[in-house]
Amino acid sequence: MPKRRVADDWAALRLTDRIQPGVRVLFVGINPGVRSAQTGHHFAGPSNRFWKLLFASRLVPEPVTWIDDDRLPVFGYGITNLVARPSPGIDDLSPSEYVAGWKILERKIRKFRPEVLALVGVTLYRAILPLIGAERPPARIPLGPQPQTIHGTRMFVLPNPSGRNANFSYAEMLAAFSALERALKG
Repeated sequence: MPKRRVADDWAALRLTDRIQPGVRVLFVGINPGVRSAQTGHHFAGPSNRFWKLLFASRLVPEPVTWIDDDRLPVFGYGITNLVARPSPGIDDLSPSEYVAGWKILERKIRKFRPEVLALVGVTLYRAILPLIGAERPPARIPLGPQPQTIHGTRMFVLPNPSGRNANFSYAEMLAAFSALERALKG
């Protein structure tokens, strides 16, 4: 009998989207990490700051954690991923997965019509740009609102809150999440 690989325990798992009609912001990650696949919850990595940033930026009125991801629609938010397949890192993803994932995400945008598509990570934004026929992105992409819209939905780039992301300080991440909160009010 062949020995099972450890990855077999999580590689086939998929997260449930948390999206309902009337969603104001659809948060999109690149793909689930292993911990998220194992728990069945978005942004469940122990060093991921997504949930802390939601509360600290006042996007949600009370502290929430990955266990509460099914409550996001109560606040007017949804959450999904570009690529459904979990992996230890994005280097494991193929270009064809990005293309296939974009087609699915675009259908979700058309169906739910969020006001804002909040892309969680500059890398995700870079991956989507060629798929929507955008011009070559600048060398440094600013966080915040972007010039493109998709089916009337505004795009907003947030930093990746993973503990692995050393590109932004917590203060910079909080400033970006807070800017989203202000944009929703304005």
